[in-house]
Amino acid sequence: MAAKRGATGRRLELGIQLRQLRENCPPVEPDRLRGMTRKAAVKGLSDLSEPTLARIELGELNFRRNVGNLRTLLKRYGVTDPELVQQLIDLNREAPTEEWLTQYRSFMPTGMPHYVGLEAEAVGIMVYHPTVVHGLLQTPEYAKAVLEMGRPIEDTTAEFIKRSVEVRMERKRRALNRENPVRLRVILGEAALRTPVGDDEVMRVQYEEIVGLAGEEHVALQVMPFRRGYRAIHDFAILDLGDLPSRVQTDNAWGAVSTSDKPREVDRFTRRFNAMAGAALGVEETIEFVKELARKQ
Repeated sequence: MAAKRGATGRRLELGIQLRQLRENCPPVEPDRLRGMTRKAAVKGLSDLSEPTLARIELGELNFRRNVGNLRTLLKRYGVTDPELVQQLIDLNREAPTEEWLTQYRSFMPTGMPHYVGLEAEAVGIMVYHPTVVHGLLQTPEYAKAVLEMGRPIEDTTAEFIKRSVEVRMERKRRALNRENPVRLRVILGEAALRTPVGDDEVMRVQYEEIVGLAGEEHVALQVMPFRRGYRAIHDFAILDLGDLPSRVQTDNAWGAVSTSDKPREVDRFTRRFNAMAGAALGVEETIEFVKELARKQ
């Protein structure tokens, strides 16, 4: 177990181990050679449902309110090693690293708090965005302008925008300015840089911020220009979580954030990213491209 793993990392590890134990335990249902369904696992547990167990196995929840359910499941899975039982109970204890998120949860889309926790655990992130500068590259002024653009449609308040900008900047700080910063690779569609957001000064400062970040050793930026070649239509991010399974993150039209650790999905999005990286401008070309945009402001 990683020594400095945060709350989300602990929940992920607990969920992975519980799912493996459930899927490989002695069978209790007819016609099964091994393992049990979630329905069988939660049978008789009035305060633990199948959907809740699914969320626990995905690392979204833990047994914070009833460790007895964890002990019951381990017994049903045939876990008798007291050291393993204690290890899983220890993983179930919350780490304090996400307490800062509490004040912002009501301002975040569905699934975003979990994703922010994953982001903090990541050792590497590969991101593609075709139309907007990615959040980890944004300045506060650009972030505010993006949110203001949607305000008449989304009916958001000034307080919502203020708090959303705060959480975006805190995410950026925690990812890029920590002791061991995340290795960030970003591909931006040319439209993300040419679409006006805010006034000319907002764009000029944003371009300068991108150039500065692109000069950092742990940040690599490429631009996908307006020309023929493969490109994904929707934005996505792939998170390398070290010794935990990698995950892919996507958004939907309702603003919700979803992630998957299915190898097939992670591989599919990795192929997409690599195909676009091969067609995009190189890192040095990209820096010159953004500098030229800044000079024109």
